[in-house]
Amino acid sequence: MTAKKFRSLTLRLPEASEEAHMGHPDFRVGGKIFATLGPDEDWGMVKLTPEQQAAFLRDEPDVFHPASGAWGRRGCTIVRLRNAKELTVRHALLEAWRNIAPKRLVQDFDEK
Repeated sequence: MTAKKFRSLTLRLPEASEEAHMGHPDFRVGGKIFATLGPDEDWGMVKLTPEQQAAFLRDEPDVFHPASGAWGRRGCTIVRLRNAKELTVRHALLEAWRNIAPKRLVQDFDEK
């Protein structure tokens, strides 16, 4: 997985936009961050719940690991892009998007 592909998958989600935060790209829905790319764009981050994070870590330990500190304990999860497969990243991004997107947007998306 490349940073370019991560960005492309992220921006395909409804109402997702790219902005910048602390010198690196972030991806938002409803004005809230649900994913980022690291400063060197060799890793991404997705905002999962702790339960979702545990499942991704269990299933793909070479791809996912918790972000450091309290962020990681709350579910922020680092994605090692080099080790990641598109389908896995797409699933993680969709979960992160659903966690942050306005409920009406998630409902509209799920109905399609």
